[in-house]
Amino acid sequence: MDREIPKEVRQKERNKKLIRYGISAAAVIVVISVLISVMRTGVKEKDVVFSTVDRGTIEVSVSASGKVVPAFEEIMTSPISTRILEVYKKGGDSVDVGTPILKLDLQSAETEYKKQLDEEQMKSYQLQQLKVNNETKLKDLAMQIKVSEMKLNRMRVELRNEQYLDSLGSGTTDKVRQAELSVNVAELELEQLRQQYENEQEVLDAEYKVKELEFSIFRKSLAETRRTLEDAQVKSPRKAILTYINNQIGQQVGQGEQIAIISDLSHFKVEGEIADTYGDRVTAGGKAIVKIGREQLVGQVSSVTPLSKNGVISFTVQLEDDSHKRLRSGLKTDVYVMNAVKEDVMRIANASYYVGRGEYDLFVRTSDNELEKRKVQLGDSNFEYVEVVSGLEPGEQVVVSDMSNYKNKNSLKLKK
Repeated sequence: MDREIPKEVRQKERNKKLIRYGISAAAVIVVISVLISVMRTGVKEKDVVFSTVDRGTIEVSVSASGKVVPAFEEIMTSPISTRILEVYKKGGDSVDVGTPILKLDLQSAETEYKKQLDEEQMKSYQLQQLKVNNETKLKDLAMQIKVSEMKLNRMRVELRNEQYLDSLGSGTTDKVRQAELSVNVAELELEQLRQQYENEQEVLDAEYKVKELEFSIFRKSLAETRRTLEDAQVKSPRKAILTYINNQIGQQVGQGEQIAIISDLSHFKVEGEIADTYGDRVTAGGKAIVKIGREQLVGQVSSVTPLSKNGVISFTVQLEDDSHKRLRSGLKTDVYVMNAVKEDVMRIANASYYVGRGEYDLFVRTSDNELEKRKVQLGDSNFEYVEVVSGLEPGEQVVVSDMSNYKNKNSLKLKK
C-alpha cells in the first residue's frame, strides 16, 4: 500500500528542479552571449589607422598630377632644308657652350649668301650714285636761280635808267613799260625756279629715303641669312646634356625639323595638370607643394595655360630646391596648389578615403572600444588635413584607413 509523500519532501524536490532549470537557462544564456560575441564581426586595432579630431589651420589646396621635367630644355631644329653630313656627339653626352654637335650641308646656302653679299655691295653703290645725282640736280637748279637773280638785277638797273631818261625827256614811255614788263617776267621766272628747287629737293629726298629703306631691309635680310648660316653650324648654346640627336648621316632634314635636344639635368621644374573645373583655383604666384614619396618640396606656380585642352588645364611649378636629389626627369608626382587659408577649424588627417567635399560614412571609436559608423560632413582639404564640418567632436578618434570591406556594417568590435 502506497504512502503519501510528505509535503516538505515535495517542496524540496520542486526547489531542486527550479534551481537546476535556472542554472541550465543561465548557462544557455552565457553560451549564446559568448557565441554572439565570437561570431560578431571585428577588426584588429593594429590593422586600422586612427586620426584624432583637433582644431587648427588648414591651407586649403587642390590636388593635381605632375611630372618632373628639366628646368631648361631646348629643341634644336634645322634652320634650312639640307642633309646631315657629320655627327660629333651621341645621346647622353655632356656638352659645353659652343660644343659642335653635328654638321649640316651648307654649300648651297653659303653660295646664296655670297650672292647676297655682292648684291649688297651693288645696292650700296647705287645708293651712293643716287645721292650724287640728286646733289647734281639740286646744284644745277641752284645755279639757274643765281643766274636768274643776276638777270633780274640787270633788268631792274635798266628799268631805273629808262625811268631816269624818261624824266629828262630823252626816253619814251614805251621803253619804260617794256623794261617794267621784263622785270616782272624775270621775277616770275625766278619765283618759279625757287619753287621748282624746293619741289625737286623734296622729291629727291623722298626718293633717296625710299632707296635707303630698301637697302636697310635688304641688309636685315642679309643679317637673317647670316644668322641662319651660323645656326646651321649646330653648336650647344649652353652647358647641358644631349638627350636626343638625329645621328642618321646623309638623311635629308627639312627646315624646322628637330635634330637635337639639350637639357639641363641638374635643375628641374614640375609640369602639372588639373581638371578645368578647378582652374579658377590655380593662379600664377600661388604656393604649391610637390610630394615625391614622403618628401615634400615647396614651390610656386610660375605659369598657367589660359586654355583648357580635353578638360585639363596645364601649369608649371618652379621649385625652391630645383636640384633636390629625389628629382628625376619624367618622375610622376602629386601636386597640391594652395588657394585659401581657414583658421580654427575641426580637422582630421587626409587619406585615401577623401575624394572631395560631401557626406561620408566614417567609423568612430566609442568609449567601450568599438567602432561605430557615423555620418560626417567634410569640407575643404590640403595634403595633410581635411576640414570637418559636422558629425564629429574634438578629441574623437576616426578611422582614416581603407574600410571598404566593412561598408555594410554599422558597428565593429575592436580587437587587440
